[in-house]
Amino acid sequence: MTSSAAIPSPRATSRGTDEGDLWAELRAEAEAVLVEEPLYAGIVQATILDQRSLAQAFAYRLAHRLGDGDLARLSMRDLCLSAFEADPHAGANAARDLIAIRERDPTCRRYLDPFLFYKGLAALEAYRVAHWLWHQGRATLSLHVQSRISEVFGCDIHPAARIGSGVFIDHATGVVIGETAVVADDVSILQSVTLGGNGKESGDRHPKVERGVLLSVGAKVLGNIRVGEGAKVAAAAVVLHDVPPHTTVAGVPARVVSRLAADEEQPARSMDQSFGFGDGI
Repeated sequence: MTSSAAIPSPRATSRGTDEGDLWAELRAEAEAVLVEEPLYAGIVQATILDQRSLAQAFAYRLAHRLGDGDLARLSMRDLCLSAFEADPHAGANAARDLIAIRERDPTCRRYLDPFLFYKGLAALEAYRVAHWLWHQGRATLSLHVQSRISEVFGCDIHPAARIGSGVFIDHATGVVIGETAVVADDVSILQSVTLGGNGKESGDRHPKVERGVLLSVGAKVLGNIRVGEGAKVAAAAVVLHDVPPHTTVAGVPARVVSRLAADEEQPARSMDQSFGFGDGI
C-alpha cells in the first residue's frame, strides 16, 4: 500500500469559521438556553460557560459522560484535558468536527446540540484522548477509554487508528474502526459501518479511507485496502478490494456502479446516498 492516505496536517476550519468564532457562538447558544430551558441551565453553565476554551469544555463534557466507578469523573477530566492541551491542533480539530456536523446533518439546528448530545461527536473526541494515551505508552488507560466509548456510545474505535479532522460519525451506533485503519479529513461515516480486518493476519490489516469519502449505512470495508478520495460506498456494501477515487461502489461483494459527476466530488459533504448503475470501470 502507498502512504498517500496518511492523515493531513490539521487546517483552518471550513467556511471561514475558526476555533475562536465557533467557541464564541457555542457560548452564545449556551447563554440562550439559560432562558429557554431553566432546568438545563446548571448543565450548560458548568459545561460551557464556566470553561475557558473549547478544549476545556470538551474535557468536562466527556468526563461527565465517561467517568465511572473504575475511573472517577475528575480523573477522566484531567486525562482529557492533558490530551487536548498536549496537542496544539486539538481545539481546531474539535471545531472542524463540530462544523462538519452542522454542515452535513439536516437535523442539527445549532452547535450546542451535537456538543451536548450527539454520540458520534463524543465518541470521536474521546477517541482522540485514547489515541494520545496510546502514543504516550499508556495502553491500559487508553484501552479503558476505548472500552467506555464502546459501552456508552456504542462505537468501537481502536486507539491506534488514525483519524483526521472534519470527520462526521452520524449516530455512531455499531461503528467499528480497527487498529491500523486510517481515516483522512472530511470523511462521513454512517451507523453500522465497519473498517475491519480480513481474517487473522497481523500487522497493517485495516482500510485506508482517503479524504471526502462517504461510507453509507452498514458498509463493511475489510482488509488493508484503499478507498480513494471522494468515493462513495453504498449502504450495506461489502468492500474487499481498492475503490478508485470519485466512484460509487455497491453490492456484495462491492463493485463500481458509477463514476461521480464533477459537482459531486465530495460526497461526504453532500451526504447523498443514492447511486446509479453504470458500465463499471
